[in-house]
Amino acid sequence: MLAKLKAVNPVLPSQDVAAAIKYYVELLGFTLLFQDSADTPHYAGLKRDDVEIHVQWHDASEWAAVERPQLRFVVPDVEALFEEFQGVGVFHGNTKLLETPWGTREFAFFDRDQNGLFFYAEL
Repeated sequence: MLAKLKAVNPVLPSQDVAAAIKYYVELLGFTLLFQDSADTPHYAGLKRDDVEIHVQWHDASEWAAVERPQLRFVVPDVEALFEEFQGVGVFHGNTKLLETPWGTREFAFFDRDQNGLFFYAEL
């Protein structure tokens, strides 16, 4: 019998963890769970509903070598989330709510550290 996996908590790279916390809390509706330092955090955990992500600081000299992940979030009401995020100005000029050939309705944008965030619902 195989051991059960319960969840995955992706770690997003950031050049400024305090600014990333502010972005995810104030604009995307996450709650701060923890941070390693109140003054200059280098690592933090954030949660919205059943999704938990972590943010980790990377030095500017390493930034070019740090890969930016792309996360796909399953969302029950993708239209409502699209409207919520549209209202706080996080979208780029080409962000649209689209139906895909693989049977989803989705939208995507990059966070302040250029990590890709995709939000979708099955059609």
